[in-house]
Amino acid sequence: MNFTRFEHINVCCKDIDATQKFYQTLFPDWYVRAEGIFNGSRWMHFGNNQYYLALNDCSEQERVNKPYESIGINHIGFTIKDGEAMKELLDAYSIEYYTMTASETKHRIYVNDPDGNEIELVEYQPEYALK
Repeated sequence: MNFTRFEHINVCCKDIDATQKFYQTLFPDWYVRAEGIFNGSRWMHFGNNQYYLALNDCSEQERVNKPYESIGINHIGFTIKDGEAMKELLDAYSIEYYTMTASETKHRIYVNDPDGNEIELVEYQPEYALK
């Protein structure tokens, strides 16, 4: 087995600063790991010491993938420690979300980032072995 861990997700953004601010709100401990310009476009690695989002300036581009309606990624899941605290945070910042239930989860919270990418925030039940 050669796989060691999941490292990053590469995302095109209309506005890198707005996208960074959104994720900074959800994950206050994240930081800019690296940033620069490549072929005239700004990029940023934003996350923590385990994983990050590679944000790319695609301000001139339009979204073509329609989640759940076309081939592509539907959403990205992140595990969280406290779903109630996350909902309070989202409410405080007027970030819209919806929830779903499953037997293995305590909370499943869905939000869209500024670029329309759906994010699932999951708090598993304490007894769930695969959390």
